[in-house]
Amino acid sequence: MTTETSRAPIASRTAARRPIVAVLVVIFTVVDGALQVLLIERSAAPAEGRWAIPGGAVLHGETMDEAAVRKLAEETGVTDVFLEQLYTFGDLDPSPEEGSVGVAWFALVESASVRLAQRTAWRPEWWNLDDLPPLAFDNEQVIDVARTRLINKLQYTDAAYSLLPPQFTMRELQEVYEAILGRPLDKRNFRRRLLASDFIVATPEKRTDGRHRPARLYRFASRS
Repeated sequence: MTTETSRAPIASRTAARRPIVAVLVVIFTVVDGALQVLLIERSAAPAEGRWAIPGGAVLHGETMDEAAVRKLAEETGVTDVFLEQLYTFGDLDPSPEEGSVGVAWFALVESASVRLAQRTAWRPEWWNLDDLPPLAFDNEQVIDVARTRLINKLQYTDAAYSLLPPQFTMRELQEVYEAILGRPLDKRNFRRRLLASDFIVATPEKRTDGRHRPARLYRFASRS
């Protein structure tokens, strides 16, 4: 007995899923001893009226790195700062049928050097990390990942250089570290550890603050 097997033609195939890709930039600064992040108040759907991390689509002919630098410059007016790719997040924005991918960077900027974009729509504003509003697109998890990465980088890099002026006191440097870590540090241990590292060097300059005796100024050995 012979059995014939026939294969029915495939009537249709599911189109390959091509998610929308956006660049996100988590921008940190330190103000008055507190770590802050830049957020944008959205003025259009989806999530109109809610706050979110600065971001947007990659322009034609632009690499993702270039898009991150452009977005940082658009929001803060600076580019020559610490900027590093962070992580790729899937489906932060559930509204597109084809799905979405957010490729995130994080940047560190000195507040005094920043000039926030002046606009009424899509308004930018600094927010303390301990007092964030409800965020659009599950952006809380992006900020959490960025802060964890920043804390880890403090242990073995000079990433904090972008949060300080070219010359600074040891107290100012410690305040930046404490703001990022979220806890006080022992002054003597901190000073000893940083001076033993290759990150900073003493300058011949001193600064007088009020009634305190002049404080030695330091600089980073490299700003990279």
